[in-house]
Amino acid sequence: MAETVLRILLTLLQLLTFALIGRAILSWIDPRGGWAITRVLADITEPIMAPLRRVIPPIGMIDISFIVAIILIQVLERLLRQALI
Repeated sequence: MAETVLRILLTLLQLLTFALIGRAILSWIDPRGGWAITRVLADITEPIMAPLRRVIPPIGMIDISFIVAIILIQVLERLLRQALI
């Protein structure tokens, strides 16, 4: 039972990572957020990005909170994978 829950959490974290990467790429293509997919990805990732943006200032015009979010998710994934072993 616990193994199943961990595997579901790992899958959700991977999907969240893909959503963050997709949002970062779409921010270059659709910077105003006019496309529906851009708004959906923003709705999914904003609960993670907003607190990070309050703590991490942008470097020039580059928002590095995406990178920090992905690193934090990867660390959490590794911890969960170690719990499976």
